[in-house]
Amino acid sequence: MDLSIITVPWNVKDLVRKNFENIYKNTSNIEFEVISVDNDSKDGTTEMIQKEFPQVKAIFNNYNAGFGKANNQGIKISQGRYVLLLNPDMQVQPDTLEKMVKWMDEHPEAGVAGCKLIKQDGGIVPHVRHYPGIFDQSMIILKIPHLFPGVLDHYMWRDFDYTKEQVVDSIRGSFFMIRREVLDKLQGLDERYFLWFEEVDFCKQVAEAGFKVMYTPVTECIDHVGKSFAQVPTGKLQNIFQDSMIKYFKKWQPTWQLLILEMVWPVGKFLAFVGGKLKIKKKVGVN
Repeated sequence: MDLSIITVPWNVKDLVRKNFENIYKNTSNIEFEVISVDNDSKDGTTEMIQKEFPQVKAIFNNYNAGFGKANNQGIKISQGRYVLLLNPDMQVQPDTLEKMVKWMDEHPEAGVAGCKLIKQDGGIVPHVRHYPGIFDQSMIILKIPHLFPGVLDHYMWRDFDYTKEQVVDSIRGSFFMIRREVLDKLQGLDERYFLWFEEVDFCKQVAEAGFKVMYTPVTECIDHVGKSFAQVPTGKLQNIFQDSMIKYFKKWQPTWQLLILEMVWPVGKFLAFVGGKLKIKKKVGVN
Protein backbone atom coordinates (compact mmCIF):
# COMPACT_ATOMS: atom_id res chain seq x y z
CA MET A 1 0.00 0.00 0.00
CA ASP A 2 1.55 3.31 -1.10
CA LEU A 3 -0.73 5.81 0.60
CA SER A 4 -3.36 6.02 3.33
CA ILE A 5 -5.55 9.12 3.04
CA ILE A 6 -7.23 10.11 6.31
CA THR A 7 -9.99 12.70 6.49
CA VAL A 8 -11.99 13.86 9.51
CA PRO A 9 -15.42 15.14 8.44
CA TRP A 10 -17.67 17.29 10.59
CA ASN A 11 -20.94 18.50 9.03
CA VAL A 12 -19.60 19.22 5.54
CA LYS A 13 -21.37 16.46 3.61
CA ASP A 14 -21.25 18.04 0.15
CA LEU A 15 -17.57 18.90 0.44
CA VAL A 16 -16.75 15.39 1.68
CA ARG A 17 -18.54 13.93 -1.34
CA LYS A 18 -16.59 16.20 -3.68
CA ASN A 19 -13.35 15.37 -1.83
CA PHE A 20 -13.83 11.61 -2.25
CA GLU A 21 -15.02 11.93 -5.85
CA ASN A 22 -11.84 13.83 -6.75
CA ILE A 23 -9.60 11.33 -4.97
CA TYR A 24 -11.03 8.35 -6.84
CA LYS A 25 -11.32 10.17 -10.17
CA ASN A 26 -7.87 11.73 -10.15
CA THR A 27 -5.76 8.95 -8.60
CA SER A 28 -4.95 5.77 -10.50
CA ASN A 29 -1.24 4.93 -10.55
CA ILE A 30 -0.66 4.20 -6.86
CA GLU A 31 -2.20 1.77 -4.41
CA PHE A 32 -4.14 3.76 -1.85
CA GLU A 33 -6.88 3.58 0.75
CA VAL A 34 -9.25 6.24 2.07
CA ILE A 35 -10.05 6.30 5.79
CA SER A 36 -12.80 8.55 7.10
CA VAL A 37 -13.15 9.27 10.82
CA ASP A 38 -16.39 11.21 11.25
CA ASN A 39 -16.62 13.40 14.36
CA ASP A 40 -20.35 12.97 15.01
CA SER A 41 -21.71 14.84 11.98
CA LYS A 42 -25.45 15.61 12.09
CA ASP A 43 -25.95 16.55 8.42
CA GLY A 44 -26.17 13.07 6.88
CA THR A 45 -22.44 12.73 6.20
CA THR A 46 -22.27 9.24 7.69
CA GLU A 47 -25.22 7.96 5.65
CA MET A 48 -23.79 9.50 2.47
CA ILE A 49 -20.40 7.83 2.98
CA GLN A 50 -21.96 4.43 3.66
CA LYS A 51 -24.23 4.66 0.62
CA GLU A 52 -22.00 6.33 -1.97
CA PHE A 53 -18.47 5.28 -0.93
CA PRO A 54 -18.61 1.74 0.48
CA GLN A 55 -14.91 1.31 -0.38
CA VAL A 56 -13.97 3.90 2.25
CA LYS A 57 -12.82 2.53 5.60
CA ALA A 58 -15.14 4.45 7.89
CA ILE A 59 -15.10 5.12 11.62
CA PHE A 60 -18.11 6.97 13.05
CA ASN A 61 -17.54 8.63 16.42
CA ASN A 62 -20.58 9.36 18.57
CA TYR A 63 -18.91 12.52 19.89
CA ASN A 64 -16.52 15.16 18.53
CA ALA A 65 -13.12 13.70 19.38
CA GLY A 66 -11.15 16.65 17.97
CA PHE A 67 -8.71 16.76 15.05
CA GLY A 68 -5.71 15.05 16.60
CA LYS A 69 -7.47 12.13 18.27
CA ALA A 70 -9.67 11.40 15.24
CA ASN A 71 -6.66 11.36 12.91
CA ASN A 72 -4.87 9.03 15.30
CA GLN A 73 -7.84 6.67 15.08
CA GLY A 74 -7.33 6.58 11.32
CA ILE A 75 -3.55 6.25 11.60
CA LYS A 76 -3.93 3.16 13.79
CA ILE A 77 -5.76 1.23 11.05
CA SER A 78 -3.78 2.66 8.12
CA GLN A 79 -1.50 0.48 6.00
CA GLY A 80 0.24 2.92 3.65
CA ARG A 81 3.95 3.64 3.38
CA TYR A 82 2.83 7.24 3.67
CA VAL A 83 -0.14 8.75 5.49
CA LEU A 84 -1.84 11.89 4.20
CA LEU A 85 -3.96 13.92 6.59
CA LEU A 86 -6.38 15.60 4.19
CA ASN A 87 -9.06 18.01 5.35
CA PRO A 88 -12.58 17.18 4.12
CA ASP A 89 -12.86 20.50 2.26
CA MET A 90 -9.85 19.79 0.01
CA GLN A 91 -9.90 18.88 -3.70
CA VAL A 92 -6.97 16.89 -5.07
CA GLN A 93 -6.12 17.52 -8.71
CA PRO A 94 -5.16 14.97 -11.40
CA ASP A 95 -1.94 13.19 -10.31
CA THR A 96 -1.65 15.23 -7.09
CA LEU A 97 -1.25 12.15 -4.91
CA GLU A 98 0.94 10.21 -7.35
CA LYS A 99 3.33 13.14 -7.60
CA MET A 100 3.52 13.53 -3.83
CA VAL A 101 4.22 9.83 -3.28
CA LYS A 102 6.94 9.92 -5.94
CA TRP A 103 8.41 13.07 -4.38
CA MET A 104 8.47 11.48 -0.92
CA ASP A 105 10.20 8.41 -2.38
CA GLU A 106 12.87 10.70 -3.82
CA HIS A 107 13.32 12.67 -0.56
CA PRO A 108 13.92 10.18 2.26
CA GLU A 109 15.00 13.02 4.54
CA ALA A 110 11.45 14.45 4.54
CA GLY A 111 9.47 13.27 7.53
CA VAL A 112 6.50 15.52 6.72
CA ALA A 113 5.70 17.37 3.51
CA GLY A 114 3.05 19.65 2.06
CA CYS A 115 2.37 20.86 -1.46
CA LYS A 116 1.15 24.12 -2.98
CA LEU A 117 -2.36 24.94 -1.72
CA ILE A 118 -4.52 27.08 -3.96
CA LYS A 119 -7.91 28.77 -3.79
CA GLN A 120 -10.64 27.99 -6.30
CA ASP A 121 -9.59 31.07 -8.30
CA GLY A 122 -6.00 29.79 -8.46
CA GLY A 123 -4.56 32.14 -5.86
CA ILE A 124 -2.03 30.84 -3.34
CA VAL A 125 -3.18 29.87 0.17
CA PRO A 126 -0.28 31.03 2.39
CA HIS A 127 0.29 28.15 4.79
CA VAL A 128 4.01 27.87 5.57
CA ARG A 129 4.81 29.43 8.94
CA HIS A 130 7.63 29.85 11.42
CA TYR A 131 7.22 28.33 14.86
CA PRO A 132 4.94 30.43 17.08
CA GLY A 133 6.69 32.74 19.54
CA ILE A 134 5.68 34.85 22.50
CA PHE A 135 5.67 38.12 20.51
CA ASP A 136 3.54 37.05 17.56
CA GLN A 137 1.06 35.07 19.66
CA SER A 138 0.64 37.99 22.06
CA MET A 139 -0.03 40.26 19.09
CA ILE A 140 -2.70 37.84 17.83
CA ILE A 141 -4.37 37.68 21.25
CA LEU A 142 -4.43 41.49 21.54
CA LYS A 143 -5.81 41.90 17.98
CA ILE A 144 -2.89 44.17 17.04
CA PRO A 145 -2.61 42.74 13.48
CA HIS A 146 -6.03 44.26 12.69
CA LEU A 147 -4.32 47.65 12.92
CA PHE A 148 -0.73 46.73 12.08
CA PRO A 149 -0.61 43.55 9.95
CA GLY A 150 3.16 43.82 9.64
CA VAL A 151 3.71 42.60 13.20
CA LEU A 152 3.05 39.07 11.94
CA ASP A 153 5.28 39.21 8.85
CA HIS A 154 7.91 36.92 10.37
CA TYR A 155 5.49 34.41 11.94
CA MET A 156 3.33 34.19 8.81
CA TRP A 157 6.51 33.99 6.66
CA ARG A 158 5.00 36.53 4.28
CA ASP A 159 8.07 36.65 2.06
CA PHE A 160 8.04 32.88 1.54
CA ASP A 161 8.57 31.85 -2.08
CA TYR A 162 5.93 29.24 -2.93
CA THR A 163 7.64 28.47 -6.23
CA LYS A 164 10.67 26.91 -4.48
CA GLU A 165 11.14 23.65 -2.62
CA GLN A 166 12.36 24.37 0.92
CA VAL A 167 12.85 23.02 4.42
CA VAL A 168 10.40 24.85 6.69
CA ASP A 169 9.27 25.01 10.32
CA SER A 170 5.63 24.01 9.82
CA ILE A 171 2.99 23.48 7.16
CA ARG A 172 -0.78 23.58 7.18
CA GLY A 173 -2.45 20.45 8.53
CA SER A 174 -5.03 20.38 5.73
CA PHE A 175 -2.57 18.56 3.39
CA PHE A 176 -0.04 16.87 5.64
CA MET A 177 1.88 13.89 4.26
CA ILE A 178 3.78 11.82 6.83
CA ARG A 179 6.38 9.09 6.35
CA ARG A 180 5.49 5.79 8.06
CA GLU A 181 8.88 5.67 9.78
CA VAL A 182 8.05 8.99 11.46
CA LEU A 183 4.66 7.76 12.65
CA ASP A 184 6.22 4.61 14.05
CA LYS A 185 8.68 6.74 15.99
CA LEU A 186 6.36 9.52 17.20
CA GLN A 187 3.13 7.54 17.66
CA GLY A 188 0.80 10.02 15.98
CA LEU A 189 -0.45 13.49 16.89
CA ASP A 190 -0.56 14.83 20.44
CA GLU A 191 -4.20 14.32 21.46
CA ARG A 192 -4.05 17.01 24.14
CA TYR A 193 -4.81 19.51 21.38
CA PHE A 194 -8.50 19.41 20.43
CA LEU A 195 -7.90 21.74 17.49
CA TRP A 196 -5.06 24.05 16.42
CA PHE A 197 -1.35 23.73 17.19
CA GLU A 198 -1.38 19.94 16.78
CA GLU A 199 0.29 20.14 13.37
CA VAL A 200 2.96 22.64 14.43
CA ASP A 201 3.57 20.51 17.52
CA PHE A 202 4.02 17.46 15.29
CA CYS A 203 6.34 19.38 12.95
CA LYS A 204 8.46 20.35 15.94
CA GLN A 205 8.59 16.73 17.06
CA VAL A 206 9.63 15.68 13.55
CA ALA A 207 12.53 18.14 13.57
CA GLU A 208 13.57 17.02 17.06
CA ALA A 209 13.59 13.41 15.80
CA GLY A 210 16.08 14.29 13.06
CA PHE A 211 13.74 14.46 10.05
CA LYS A 212 12.88 17.46 7.90
CA VAL A 213 9.57 19.26 7.40
CA MET A 214 9.44 20.29 3.76
CA TYR A 215 7.34 22.25 1.29
CA THR A 216 7.29 21.35 -2.40
CA PRO A 217 5.56 23.04 -5.35
CA VAL A 218 5.76 19.79 -7.35
CA THR A 219 1.96 19.55 -7.24
CA GLU A 220 -1.06 21.42 -5.90
CA CYS A 221 -4.40 20.94 -4.15
CA ILE A 222 -7.46 23.18 -3.84
CA ASP A 223 -8.15 24.29 -0.25
CA HIS A 224 -11.59 25.67 0.63
CA VAL A 225 -10.15 26.87 3.98
CA GLY A 226 -12.09 26.35 7.17
CA LYS A 227 -15.60 25.36 6.12
CA SER A 228 -16.09 23.32 9.30
CA PHE A 229 -14.77 26.18 11.46
CA ALA A 230 -17.43 28.51 10.08
CA GLN A 231 -20.10 26.49 11.86
CA VAL A 232 -18.65 27.06 15.34
CA PRO A 233 -19.50 30.23 17.36
CA THR A 234 -16.59 32.67 17.55
CA GLY A 235 -16.45 32.58 21.34
CA LYS A 236 -16.10 28.80 21.41
CA LEU A 237 -13.38 28.88 18.74
CA GLN A 238 -11.48 31.46 20.78
CA ASN A 239 -11.61 29.24 23.87
CA ILE A 240 -10.34 26.24 21.90
CA PHE A 241 -7.57 28.36 20.37
CA GLN A 242 -6.55 29.65 23.81
CA ASP A 243 -6.48 26.16 25.29
CA SER A 244 -4.29 24.82 22.48
CA MET A 245 -1.92 27.77 22.56
CA ILE A 246 -1.40 27.44 26.31
CA LYS A 247 -0.71 23.71 25.94
CA TYR A 248 1.81 24.35 23.16
CA PHE A 249 3.73 26.93 25.17
CA LYS A 250 3.61 24.76 28.30
CA LYS A 251 5.16 21.91 26.32
CA TRP A 252 7.76 23.73 24.23
CA GLN A 253 8.50 27.21 25.61
CA PRO A 254 10.06 28.59 28.82
CA THR A 255 7.76 29.05 31.83
CA TRP A 256 8.08 32.84 31.73
CA GLN A 257 6.51 32.90 28.26
CA LEU A 258 3.60 30.77 29.45
CA LEU A 259 3.02 33.17 32.34
CA ILE A 260 2.96 36.14 29.98
CA LEU A 261 0.38 34.44 27.78
CA GLU A 262 -1.82 33.65 30.76
CA MET A 263 -1.78 37.35 31.67
CA VAL A 264 -2.37 38.55 28.11
CA TRP A 265 -5.38 36.33 27.38
CA PRO A 266 -7.86 38.10 29.72
CA VAL A 267 -6.93 41.41 28.08
CA GLY A 268 -7.46 39.90 24.64
CA LYS A 269 -10.87 38.54 25.60
CA PHE A 270 -11.90 41.93 26.97
CA LEU A 271 -10.83 43.63 23.74
CA ALA A 272 -12.75 41.03 21.72
CA PHE A 273 -15.84 41.64 23.88
CA VAL A 274 -15.62 45.41 23.40
CA GLY A 275 -15.03 45.01 19.68
CA GLY A 276 -18.09 42.76 19.41
CA LYS A 277 -20.26 45.31 21.21
CA LEU A 278 -19.08 48.11 18.96
CA LYS A 279 -19.90 46.04 15.85
CA ILE A 280 -23.39 45.34 17.15
CA LYS A 281 -24.00 49.01 17.85
CA LYS A 282 -22.77 49.94 14.39
CA LYS A 283 -25.11 47.43 12.76
CA VAL A 284 -28.19 48.74 14.58
CA GLY A 285 -27.18 52.37 14.10
CA VAL A 286 -26.54 53.23 17.75
CA ASN A 287 -24.19 56.18 18.31
